[in-house]
Amino acid sequence: MKKILITGAHGLLGHQVCNDGINQGYDVVALTHSTPTKPIQGVTYLTVDFTSTWDSVTLPDRVDAIIHLAQSSKFRNFPDSALDVFQVNTASTAKLLDYAKRTGVKKFIFASSGGIYGNGQQAHKETGTILSPVELDYYLASKLASEMLVQNYSSIFQTIILRFFFIYGPRQNRSMLLPRLMDNIAQGKKITLKGRDGLRINPVHVADAAAAVLASLGTMESGIINVAGPDILSIRQICMAMGAYLGSQPVFEQQEGTPSNLIGDIQKMKEKLHQPEIRLMDSFSELQSPSKK
Repeated sequence: MKKILITGAHGLLGHQVCNDGINQGYDVVALTHSTPTKPIQGVTYLTVDFTSTWDSVTLPDRVDAIIHLAQSSKFRNFPDSALDVFQVNTASTAKLLDYAKRTGVKKFIFASSGGIYGNGQQAHKETGTILSPVELDYYLASKLASEMLVQNYSSIFQTIILRFFFIYGPRQNRSMLLPRLMDNIAQGKKITLKGRDGLRINPVHVADAAAAVLASLGTMESGIINVAGPDILSIRQICMAMGAYLGSQPVFEQQEGTPSNLIGDIQKMKEKLHQPEIRLMDSFSELQSPSKK
């Protein structure tokens, strides 16, 4: 049985990866910033606060793979929480990479963001251009910096960078895009669209995202892979479908301009990891506020 270390185990994706990893027979060690109130049976939990001074001596003597999913929840609060974002997103990556080298880890999987490509009209391929340093916000800069750190270790152990596009699912924070859209529609709040239809995206369900993460454990090559969903939808399309589900007509405020897209090309994901199956239009019950169900 392979032992895997998963960071960010409290998060939407981390919780799913821990649960599915146990079900697939992995020995899962989960790092969390606080003791979980509802631990997953079979998972070994370790409390590590990445925002504080921590030492890798608290980690297992050896694991086969590290899945680094942790990210700061304060990513919108720049510059006040800049150091929190840096410590969680980047400094922790450097420490975990050093721990991996010293303890003989064979594989390091890092969760990055499709946002580093920036908006564009075409689906982004892994070989495509990314935003320049002056165009990146602080959160995306911390992710890109970590990507560069990870790739420096590819001659020592296998490194895989997964660039995620709009993960959604049950338990998601209401401030994230898709739950926020549903709440705004339910409350009759205006939704701003650039152009007629707004941004086009291909969001990925957390179960498909977790399947891609765990499939990465079986790959043999280092590399970068986009992780996104099967359907490309505009914000207008999404909101209209949500409105039909809720029985509430969305209220749009349209701004002038040509809408751009943030779409991940998933050909590599389908070939090497997992073909996403869950469609957003079938998942609205998971996005509805628990208080409204």
